[in-house]
Amino acid sequence: MESALARRRVTFLRGHYAEWVALLFLLAKGYRPLARRYAAAGGEIDLIMMRGDIIVFVEVKARGLMDNALSAITATKRQRFSRAVRAWLARHPHAQGKTWRADAVFIAPKRWPQHIVSAFELEMF
Repeated sequence: MESALARRRVTFLRGHYAEWVALLFLLAKGYRPLARRYAAAGGEIDLIMMRGDIIVFVEVKARGLMDNALSAITATKRQRFSRAVRAWLARHPHAQGKTWRADAVFIAPKRWPQHIVSAFELEMF
């Protein structure tokens, strides 16, 4: 039982670390943070960033191998993510005139973060 709890804690801390790495990486690329760890409607958005007139909803994935991170965004994850995006947009009417997209930042040990622009389509309806 303790090993499962310890494993969960390590996974939680790895996720927080990966989100900070992704945030710093995107800041260096000129993005401005709007929100972090936004949860609503049964989904979560790791980072919400803005650059110019584009609002970027970012999924951060940390895995031992980059290939595992790339395959970690499943159809179910995209649906939950899109529900959270719709909830965020409903609470932020100023965002209606902007362009939106879903990016991903993949983190793996001893590798530079990999930022995928428009990594997947948002399900808006």
